[in-house]
Amino acid sequence: MEGELDLVVREPSGVVVAVEVKARRGLGFGEPVEAVTWRKQARLRRLLAAWLRDHPDVFASGVRLDVVGVLIRPGQPVQLRHITGVWS
Repeated sequence: MEGELDLVVREPSGVVVAVEVKARRGLGFGEPVEAVTWRKQARLRRLLAAWLRDHPDVFASGVRLDVVGVLIRPGQPVQLRHITGVWS
């Protein structure tokens, strides 16, 4: 399977979270998080399932997909938007 997960973290509760990070330099194509379509989410779920199979030593009490949007505009503070539980 081709693709990559930007981040895989485990919360203290044991929930394994795949985090997709999308960065943009403007809003011409919408908010960065809008780039994570249902098709991209399905692909990320498959990648996370493969990651879990490849790491059987990692205890997971649950799994979740989060999205972090990063908006970087010259002369302005970086804006972050974190959406928790796009899929869980």
